[in-house]
Formats: sequence, C-alpha cells, structure tokens
Amino acid sequence: MAKSLAALLLAIAACSAHATEPVLFDWFEYKGHDATFDVPLKPGQYRNPILAGFYPDPSIVRAGDRYYLVNSTFTYFPGIPVFESRDLVHWTQVGHVIDRPSQLDFDGLGMSRGVFAPTIEYHDGTFYVVNTSVDAGGNFIATAKDPAGPWSDPIWLPTIGGIDPSLVFDEGKDGSTKVFLINNDAPEGTPLYEGHRAIWMQQLDAKTLKPFGPRKVLLNGGMDIAQKPIWIEGPHIYKRDGWYYLVCAEGGTSLQHSQVVARSRDIWGPYTPYEHNPILTQRDLPLHRPDAIGNAGHADLVEATDGSWWAVFLASRMYDGVHYNTGRETFLLPVEWKDGWPTILAHGARIPQVADGPSFMKRDATQAPLSGNFTWRDDFDKPRLDATWMFARVPKSQWADVRSHRGMLAIHALGAGLDTLGNPSFLARRQQHMAFEASAALSVPADTVTEAGLAAFQNEKHWFAFTARRVGDGVELTLRKRQKDANETLATTTLPGNTRQLTLKVQANNGDYAFAYDAGNGWTWLKQGVDGTVLSTDVAGGFIGATVGPYARIVQDN
Repeated sequence: MAKSLAALLLAIAACSAHATEPVLFDWFEYKGHDATFDVPLKPGQYRNPILAGFYPDPSIVRAGDRYYLVNSTFTYFPGIPVFESRDLVHWTQVGHVIDRPSQLDFDGLGMSRGVFAPTIEYHDGTFYVVNTSVDAGGNFIATAKDPAGPWSDPIWLPTIGGIDPSLVFDEGKDGSTKVFLINNDAPEGTPLYEGHRAIWMQQLDAKTLKPFGPRKVLLNGGMDIAQKPIWIEGPHIYKRDGWYYLVCAEGGTSLQHSQVVARSRDIWGPYTPYEHNPILTQRDLPLHRPDAIGNAGHADLVEATDGSWWAVFLASRMYDGVHYNTGRETFLLPVEWKDGWPTILAHGARIPQVADGPSFMKRDATQAPLSGNFTWRDDFDKPRLDATWMFARVPKSQWADVRSHRGMLAIHALGAGLDTLGNPSFLARRQQHMAFEASAALSVPADTVTEAGLAAFQNEKHWFAFTARRVGDGVELTLRKRQKDANETLATTTLPGNTRQLTLKVQANNGDYAFAYDAGNGWTWLKQGVDGTVLSTDVAGGFIGATVGPYARIVQDN
C-alpha cells in the first residue's frame, strides 16, 4: 500500500512538472586540472588511475584480444557500465548492463545501496555479469552475446545470500565445464566478532545457471581467523599451473583495505594462505603523506595476450589524510608471480601514478576523458544523452530531453528535491578530479515555481544546490547545502527581473569549493571558501563519489 501511494505521488509530481515549460540548458562543461596529472608521460608509460572518479569495484575479463571491465554504480542509472580496451590502459565505454527501467528499481533506497561489486566473465561466446542488488532483489546473473548489449533481465539466485558474487568456469580433463559461484556471506553459526564473514562456493547448472548441490565455506573469516580479520569479500578464483588461487579483499573498503591470496590443488580446497600476504595494500604508509592514495584492494586479475598478468583494483586519491570526493577509482598494476604466488605491490611501496604500461600498449591511442587532465563539454547536440550522464535512481518519466529543442537539454522539472529517495530531475556527471570546474549555461525559468541550476551531489543527505528562481520582480540566486538532516542557505543574491540567461560555475580544489555566476557582465562569486568535505565519502558515508550536473525542480512553498 505504501509503495503504491509513493508511485502515485511520483506520477502526480511528474504530471505537474510537465505542465510547466521545461528548463533549457545550452551546454555543460567540465574541466579537470590536478597537479599530479600534469606529470608528463614517457613513451610506454600510462597514468593511474586508469578510470578517474567514481568507478569502484572493477572486474575484468579478456575475450580474444579485447578486454572488458565493469564497475559498481549502486543506485545510479543506467547501472554497471561496460568498458572495452585493446591494451588495458585506454578504455571506451560500450554500454551498460542495467539500461532498462524494467530491470531494477531503486526507489526508497539510499544512494549507496543497489548494485554492488559486479564481476564480468566470458565463456564459450557468452558474457556473464554476476552481481548483488542490495535491498532490491539480491544476487543475480545477466548475460549477453555482445558486451555492448542488450543484456538479459536479471536471472535471480534467491537461495544464495551475501554479496560480491563471481563465477568460475572450470574445465575438466574430459573437456566438460563446471560452473561455480563464490561469494561473501555470513559464516556458519554465530559470527565471532564484528566483520566476521566467510567465502562460500556452490556449483551452478551450466545451462540454467541454477545452484545445486552443497554450498561450502572455502575461507572462514579471512587468511588467519586468529587475527580476527574483517570483511573478507570480493572473491575470485584463477587456475594456473594446476593450482587454484583464491584472491580476496580483506580489511574493509577504507584505510585498512588490502588484497590477499590463498591456493589449493582442488577447487573445493583446503586453501593455504600466502605467507607474505597482503599482496596489495597502502595501510602501512604514513597517513598524511603527500599525494596520498589509500583504500587499495578489491582486485581482479587477468592474463594478457602476451602471457603477462595484470590487476585492476580500487583505490582513492586523498587529501588531508582521509578525504576523497572523487570516490573509489580504478587503478592498474602488473602482477608478478613469485615462487608460484601472485604479487601486485611490495609491502611499504606506494601505488605509482605513472607506471610502465603493457608491452602491447597502443602508442597512438587517444586518451578518452577517463584519466589525466582534460576538458569535457556537452553541447546537447546528439540525438540522445551522452553515456557519461547518470540518473539518481531509475527515472519514472522521460524528464531529460535532447530532441525537442535542438542543441539544448530540456529538463521537465519534477517536484522531488535532491533529498528524495526517488528520482530527482538531476543529471549527474562524475567528479573525476580533486581540482575542477563545472559550468553550465541555462535559460532562467519563466515561471515562479521552478528553480534550476547546478547541483554538486554525494547522496541524498550531502549536497549543494546552486539555483535561480523568479521571485517577485527579480531573479533570486541561492546556494543551499544539505548535511545529514540539516538544510542551510549559504548565500543568496537578487538579479534584475529582465535576466534571461545565466551561466553558473562550481569550482573546487580538494575540500575548498566556490560558486560563481555570469549574468552577461562577467563572473561574480556568490560564495567562496565553502567547505566541500561534505561531499567526501568519509564524511557522507557509503561507497560512492561526488557528482555534478544540471538540476531543476518544482518548488513546493510552505
């Protein structure tokens, strides 16, 4: 009954919004200029992270001479981007696994729920993504013949609990293939301590993908349960030289994050931990080091076409020791095999922001706006929205339109604000730099019930809204902040009533944010020195990074 009422209210809000004229945005531009990205590259080098900004929980697979990578998107839509590369360094987004509103529904969920930690696999001409939709269905598998899509509707796995599932295709000596699913779940019996988890495995039917047979614990607690390790998760199994390697994240996806490995001659175990674990971490480095990278873990390994091995993993570029507005990002490092064990980074070594690339890296490859410093601009002149844009949860109406007004983004404002647990009329673009500017040109709404502008957004309880609205004989510009349960107006000014066009800008350097406007006479600062740590993941909580983009809503005055 409550869900039906919520759906009715959303429909009413959508209808009332469409009764007003849409807000028109002429263009949006994003400029990133991090100092660490200015370090020049020598021939054969690449830059970390390879996917800058909110691209967490990477998983990778090779199909022939191509590599495919997916990331978590939580309650953003479209969900689970799919990237393609020929050299592990330069990536192009080719689609999404979740791109139809009918596949999943995230209404009522916080921004850090939804789709967690997808894993992509390839076997015998079919691509598989196995994933957990937290609080919205549980574990599922989606399949596709083409990684660009279309992907199937979720094939649900209702008997398998927990998170972070992955698939293992194990070929026997007789040529038959067995399929297994491994994932994180609660341990057998009562947990011994907070964060005590286990890695489980169960076989799947190769045709129906339905689980059958016993479900068994492969790893209880972590590599050494006597040390009370926490949050063993993100498991993958690789087969090499007759060994099965179980590689997992351990320590929680924050400053204590790490990657660990155990191995066995039998896929069911028992698994013996590597005596020199962890094989990747940054937790043993000083907290307030310059240009710090932390939170490293959640790795997935791949064997390249030349026989070398590589790992993609998440980590965060941090400022002031703990803050990271850009969220958890995707990094790349080579894997070295030592005495039959995979290692990614020596203990005490820092993750390099510039490293030597694969031998087959394309020297003439053009870097897409996924890493390094760049300017990205959308003139809204394509027949559909650019794949860069995301919606906060699944839209119930087509309120973002690039066809009705040529060369313009038309936003049909909804009644829901940024604090909704539904879908606000906000288009989100990832913040990919610690120092950036984002600006947009828009037409001031003609009515008095619509506000429009830019939003800098982390989740429904942590955001900035920088908007214009007609009030009386003028146009009121307002900067509002939300932190936890408190809304605060940080600054306001009134422009002449004949103001028709505005350009708004958000500028940031680490946690120092500023907001400016241009009404035709050059830039004027509305507010500088704003504490932007409200958009940092460690302040806002959860698992996502900050986004920025065009925003509008129908104002419900009291």
